[in-house]
Amino acid sequence: MLRGLYDWTLSLAARKSAEWWLAFIAFVESSVFLVPADVLYLPMALSRPDRAYRYALIATVASVLGGIAGWFIGHYAYDAVARPILEFYGKYDEFEQLRAGAGVGFIVLMLITSGAAHLPPIKVVTILSGVIGVNLLLFIVLAIVARGARFLLLAWLLRRYGEPIREFIEKRLGLIAGAGAVALILLYILVKYAF
Repeated sequence: MLRGLYDWTLSLAARKSAEWWLAFIAFVESSVFLVPADVLYLPMALSRPDRAYRYALIATVASVLGGIAGWFIGHYAYDAVARPILEFYGKYDEFEQLRAGAGVGFIVLMLITSGAAHLPPIKVVTILSGVIGVNLLLFIVLAIVARGARFLLLAWLLRRYGEPIREFIEKRLGLIAGAGAVALILLYILVKYAF
């Protein structure tokens, strides 16, 4: 099922309506969808490098709006909407563990790591932010920075290095970003508990 969903999302990049699909995928990824917008963004930016930043802006705006929707789902419709979504994706137990220890500082860290390496998936962070009541304006600013940085970095890499960087991005950037995310988490734990 996941491979079919991935292939379908990738096929959208060739359509004339690709920008609308990118906005839609980025929006729903931030609240309910499993496949990241990068799957659509990368082939679009590679086929039209002159539009890489435009696509990054579209993905960022739609992702932040989707994040706001996720925040509202978590804040106002946790039992009716969020819990079934989390159970469907098998993320409910992980979510409850995160919820038990989450505060604003932890949400900031998770938005950064999710923006950099999809750890945890952005939908988990947005819903959790609403559940624990993170200030909506603070959440929006953090989401703009986290998601914008990811898409703008990808745009810059694709504009600068083109097709050769694609394999690196698809295979290794996640590992590098994941290592950076782990380092941030360890730094957060050190600062929180050692000082």
